[in-house]
Amino acid sequence: MKLETEIERLLALPAEEARRQGMSAVQELREGLSRGVFRAAEKTASEWKTNLWVKRGILLAFRIGAIEDRSVKDEFYFFDKDTLPAKPLTTSSGVRVVPGGSTIRDGAYVARNVICMPPMFINIGAYVDEGSMVDSHALVGSCAQIGKRVHLSAAAQIGGVLEPPGALPIIVEDEAFVGGNCGVYEGVLVQSRVVLAPGVILTGGTSVYDLVRGQVYRKTPDKPLTIPSGAVVVPGSRPASGDFAVKHGVSLYAPVIVKYRDEKTDASTMLEEALR
Repeated sequence: MKLETEIERLLALPAEEARRQGMSAVQELREGLSRGVFRAAEKTASEWKTNLWVKRGILLAFRIGAIEDRSVKDEFYFFDKDTLPAKPLTTSSGVRVVPGGSTIRDGAYVARNVICMPPMFINIGAYVDEGSMVDSHALVGSCAQIGKRVHLSAAAQIGGVLEPPGALPIIVEDEAFVGGNCGVYEGVLVQSRVVLAPGVILTGGTSVYDLVRGQVYRKTPDKPLTIPSGAVVVPGSRPASGDFAVKHGVSLYAPVIVKYRDEKTDASTMLEEALR
């Protein structure tokens, strides 16, 4: 791919020279990401893989960008890199952005029928598929991949992963429900139809205890922490080891899978059609 090769060439140059030569390459990358032609990660027949060159191209955009004034009139002050503008949207985009202070960076793909409730933020390299909702105070971080009909509830944080470039970004597959104040960070894979109850925190170092199947899920050198399809995860705890912990009744946070999705769960997590 010509753009992939050009990005690698530009990254090897001093910053000022890379800026002088690289603005058109960064613009081409942003346009491809915005249309969904390029993606930071893609699912093959059996697993997700990272497109390293895309993430390196986004790092190039940060590296060569210069701060510019993006203020609105004289009341709202914004200063950001000129290589990372806001995403241009029109009514023909089919995206519903409710007034109130939300921002989508250019280079994020936001499909038709996505609902953005204020204030929320979608960063460059993110992919938000059709029919999903990004609720108030929610974050979709850089390169995060959000599937179809996903509900990111209020204050849900889907972390961004740019470095190391080879790391798998956060992935939330189709029809998952991410409850309020959840946090998903450090390359976690949330498979389709998973329900994360409010307050669940998942990271690359988290162990998840499956009470239904009698298994413990952890990140491995080859695979991210993976929450299996249809799992319902709630915040839990487990006793800490050691005499001091036992003496003081200390427990550690531990997400727990208490069941797998059923009709009752579907009813409680269903998005109201009236909101659309």
